[in-house]
Amino acid sequence: MTARRIGPALVALALVIAALAGCSFQSDEEVWEISGPVFGTGYAVSVVMRDDQDRLEFLADGITDVLEEVDSAMSTWRKDSELSQFNNAPDQSEWFAISEPLYEVFSTSLAISSLTDGALDITLGPVVNLWGFGPLGQPEQVPDPEDLASVLDNTGYETIKLREEPPAVRASGRQYLDLSAIAKGYGVDAVAEYLADEGVEAFLVEIGGEVRAQGRKPEDQPWRLAIEEPVSEERRVNRVVVLENKSVATSGDYRNYYESDGQRYSHTIDPATGQPIEHNLASVSVIAESAMMADGLSTALNVVGYDKAMALATRENLAVYFIVRGESGFETHYTPAFSSYIVD
Repeated sequence: MTARRIGPALVALALVIAALAGCSFQSDEEVWEISGPVFGTGYAVSVVMRDDQDRLEFLADGITDVLEEVDSAMSTWRKDSELSQFNNAPDQSEWFAISEPLYEVFSTSLAISSLTDGALDITLGPVVNLWGFGPLGQPEQVPDPEDLASVLDNTGYETIKLREEPPAVRASGRQYLDLSAIAKGYGVDAVAEYLADEGVEAFLVEIGGEVRAQGRKPEDQPWRLAIEEPVSEERRVNRVVVLENKSVATSGDYRNYYESDGQRYSHTIDPATGQPIEHNLASVSVIAESAMMADGLSTALNVVGYDKAMALATRENLAVYFIVRGESGFETHYTPAFSSYIVD
């Protein structure tokens, strides 16, 4: 990780996050930003503290170390990562020792898979690669249907088994696991826990649009965040929400996609079909206790489409905001649990 920036926080829209509420800071307390590249995207951490450059440098170094640990455990792009070592293990049917963080992410992923009937599936890596959204890069053409069916037949989250003590994983069949739908959220939580352990009481952590807010800004101002309008040609606000000690993540089909022969292919793949999603649900934002849970749930709910997602989210009392493509433009809907976070 290079090109790290440390300085006063700037008011700017970045994916689903925007510091929209201005405030006059107390003389000894400001919002400082630490930012840099990570996971093929970027991170931005805003901390509320006095002007102490040595302290800021110390926190920045710690954040870098935390993110490096997450990357070294969960990246499919790194051959030396813990995840890649399991993916390349000669016999995945044997228990493979893993770290506590990787166990936690596996466990949460499988819980979301069970809740959503497999809409989130970490075994879908080979299918993602076939479509060109993994580390192998974009193919010259869309997958052959027979090749796709063959690869899809070997996937399934039910093939993954976990052992809690000591932490270990094993799989039936040959599996290639991909945590891209949840690892950024875990990274946000890991940074947040580090800051809390260091005594930072108020902060905002964002990685690639997944956000966790803790405490409040100076003069007791809440963190105000923006849910983005799901359009690829520009960035504008659809709705503003207020967060305190919560996380938010958004999944949509409007940023990461490619076109082939006039057809648009979303990076979000439906595990049931092996095909990129094709429905009118443009964006799903989930507010949850952890960014990891919000990240995984937003992806899963985006996969199943609006009707099923709304029914599931309402039944489970999840705080979810939907942006749907209607005949005359975007339509917005949200669950009862989401209403208390909206700024009028």
